[in-house]
Amino acid sequence: MAKLLGFDKFQTLMRTIRMQGGLLSSIRTLFRIDDLPIGDLIGEDKYGNKYYENNAYFYGRNRWVVYSEKVGLNYDGSQVPAEWFGWLHYKTDLPPHLDPSRPKYPWMVDHTPNLSGTSKQYMPYSTTPPKIEAWKPPN
Repeated sequence: MAKLLGFDKFQTLMRTIRMQGGLLSSIRTLFRIDDLPIGDLIGEDKYGNKYYENNAYFYGRNRWVVYSEKVGLNYDGSQVPAEWFGWLHYKTDLPPHLDPSRPKYPWMVDHTPNLSGTSKQYMPYSTTPPKIEAWKPPN
């Protein structure tokens, strides 16, 4: 009878709101990531991104990342480090902090996100003269 009246959906909604940390936190999460996923916290990287998993969801949608609060709404996929990228895309089933065979050498560079569109973007220096020059009006 409860399922017929939709009370199970209401219970799922209340459980989701409770797991998100309350109504205001749920609204803020819904605004930031357009979803209210429920899952187990698997780990956190050094940039503050949190990684979750829920095997009750479809394969391919059961692992996700919630980006750090410090980036606000300016998040993109390049902010995920390589070790967590492999876990998110099912290249490995072990998260980076549980994988003993994951290499870590001193010559490995630290992760940097894609900076295109910012003031720190890569701009190559050109040694060839431009084919088109700006017009300068006569005095």
